[in-house]
Amino acid sequence: MKTYEPFRIKDLELKNRIVMPPMCMYSAPGSVPTDFHYLHYGARALGGAGLIIVEATGVVPEGRISDNCLGLWSDTQIGPLSRIVDHVHSLGAKIGIQLNHAGRKCGAAAEKIFAPSAINYSDDGKYQDPEEMTHDDIAFVTEAFASAAGRALKAGFDVVEIHGAHGYLINQFLSPLSNQRHDGYGVNFEGRSRFLQEVARAVRTAWPSEKPLFLRVSAEDYAEGGMTPSQMARIIDRVTQDVDVVHVSSGGVTPVPPPVFPGYQISFAEMIKAACGVPTIAVGLITTLEMVEETLCNNRADLVALGRELLRNPFFPLLEARKRGIELPWPEQYKRAFS
Repeated sequence: MKTYEPFRIKDLELKNRIVMPPMCMYSAPGSVPTDFHYLHYGARALGGAGLIIVEATGVVPEGRISDNCLGLWSDTQIGPLSRIVDHVHSLGAKIGIQLNHAGRKCGAAAEKIFAPSAINYSDDGKYQDPEEMTHDDIAFVTEAFASAAGRALKAGFDVVEIHGAHGYLINQFLSPLSNQRHDGYGVNFEGRSRFLQEVARAVRTAWPSEKPLFLRVSAEDYAEGGMTPSQMARIIDRVTQDVDVVHVSSGGVTPVPPPVFPGYQISFAEMIKAACGVPTIAVGLITTLEMVEETLCNNRADLVALGRELLRNPFFPLLEARKRGIELPWPEQYKRAFS
């Protein structure tokens, strides 16, 4: 089965095509991982996932989604993350980390929050009114992404993923619904994509060329006047000199929920893979091995991320292989389950 075939890009070789996507746990007081994270990510490595991507990690304190999100703006945060990296590696999986700035969707305690334009995400009072970023603010955040990538390297991560999706800061710059600037970072398609290009270039400078760099995107805004998959493909074409794999999601720029159904985002990954010639990760209510196989065998994506399913069942990769007579090594301590 293609699901269990290895995948190689640059110096990264995955033992299979199953990815645990980044999912916020909101369980990091002080923005450092705890024993919960050690067990949480370790369990999915033990269960057979090929690649695990650590949840959205703030590049600055005011870039966190919540006060209890991970951070990587200080060297003191390297050690606790390195402990998880070593643990996951010891269990046979590879591991990446998603770097993020929440922008106007910052729910952490902050004196002020920033966005491309001074437009609140919603009118329900949940978020502060953001300030429009100056060019100095933009340069500061760009450098913060690069510095966090350098720390991720020191921690031993195999992959860095830039979070450009779900309505957070990079996504806010890309969408005309949230970016109404009148300078070189707005106005038109070229301006709105400039911040992403600068962040990708800065991160790539800090992240070795032999190591893969991922980008998470929202291909569809689900709102009139917002981003569409074809527009997102044009943006991705501008960063493929730096980005190696695109992780294709959708929504988040507005409070309007996406129309959700099994595999609802696979077609976006398929379209971007075909249009841009770049490896993609499909994600979004993919819950069976048959869905994974269909996606991979029909060349709709190169990797498949299972979020909810791996939360429910950390051993999904090993159990599904066993059901189909595929012999994979089980943890020695658990072999008696089948004796």
